Amino acid sequence: MDHATDGLQHVATFCGQCSCGCPELYLDPAAPEERRVVITDDFGQRIQMSLGQLADLVADARNGVLDAVIGA
Repeated sequence: MDHATDGLQHVATFCGQCSCGCPELYLDPAAPEERRVVITDDFGQRIQMSLGQLADLVADARNGVLDAVIGA
């Protein structure tokens, strides 16, 4: 088990088509509200945000805000 993710609830793996350590989304039920969402990357780094911030990010992605970044 990865000690960096002990106690976290896994929500999603982004990519998952390889074994290279894809970014993953977790919920940390023990964290303060403003740090409840945890996103890890394949370099061992992590960011934490609130559920509200995640909701804003998802809404922006749905509305095309990130399309230029990925070359759509």
